[in-house]
Amino acid sequence: MSLPYATEKQVAVAAVRRACHLTSAVFNKLVRNETLTKGDKSPVTVGDYAAQAVISTILQCAFPADPIVGEEDATELREESGHGLRDRIIELANEALVGELGLGDIAEWGIGPGQQQTTQQLLDAIDRGNYAGGRTGRMWTIDPIDGTKGFLRGEQYAVCLSLIVDAQVQVGVIGCPNLLLDPAQPDLGRGVIFVAVKGQGAEQITLNGGSPIPLKIPSISATDINFLESVEAAHSSHSFNDRVSSLLSITRSPIRMDSQAKYGCLARGEGAAYLRMPTGVGYREKIWDHAPGNILVEEAGGVVTDSRGQPLDFGLGRTLGENFGVIAAGKDVHALVLAAVQKAGQEEKVKV
Repeated sequence: MSLPYATEKQVAVAAVRRACHLTSAVFNKLVRNETLTKGDKSPVTVGDYAAQAVISTILQCAFPADPIVGEEDATELREESGHGLRDRIIELANEALVGELGLGDIAEWGIGPGQQQTTQQLLDAIDRGNYAGGRTGRMWTIDPIDGTKGFLRGEQYAVCLSLIVDAQVQVGVIGCPNLLLDPAQPDLGRGVIFVAVKGQGAEQITLNGGSPIPLKIPSISATDINFLESVEAAHSSHSFNDRVSSLLSITRSPIRMDSQAKYGCLARGEGAAYLRMPTGVGYREKIWDHAPGNILVEEAGGVVTDSRGQPLDFGLGRTLGENFGVIAAGKDVHALVLAAVQKAGQEEKVKV
């Protein structure tokens, strides 16, 4: 008897793996060789669309009834003015889909030699990501390139996929092509996929799907805490995090990187807490930015809440609703970090 969501896990890993290879190819072809910058034909745009097309195509073949909450839609690509960008995206997506079958791959998922898709099929695949989300039923979330600035710098970014059932994350997969397999042994190379299934733990595998390593957040004392946080201050308030560090007497410098790679690093014991606190009023976190990381940290023995201590709610639609921030940490220190966050928040209110 197979474990719950065994097929979903296998499909998700296969989809993320192909999208990781695709985005790496986009970087090498378009960023490194052509030195393109942000714009209509930026490598981020090409990579985002092509990776979502690949993942959505695989999900459609494997689970045709499942809706998808994705970041991109193909409206601009359908216009005649977008034909140059469209052609490049279609070419890259098909290259990824028709690659040789790898570990755990099955041709019925729309992958392998001879599985080329038409332009219309791939545009439709991108547009399947328009689901509004909600409280009931199954749905997948896709973030094809999380951490676009990290991607452009050749640093950390992630390809992220999750399955949510009745507002509970059941499967999460985060592919990090530029992340070291083991920071203590850099010669082992880069390219990691983090995988978690509800009630089944978390693991790290290589980009080829092998060498599984179970993940467990290690116990840590309050004096050894350091934070994982975003590179961009616009994404998370560095000054607020600094105040929280002061309240906790933290002396270690934060680890700053883009994307949900932070969740993966936390799950394998790098950094003790991930803080993402609002930088202003009005921004709402997207569910695809946190669903895979949420289950990864929980299955590695950690806790993820907002600043009120409430679990993140993935049943509100395409966002997490009103932004109360995100605090992810090991069980040993989460309560301490949460209390410091709440105290720092009270101090800010008094200033106002």
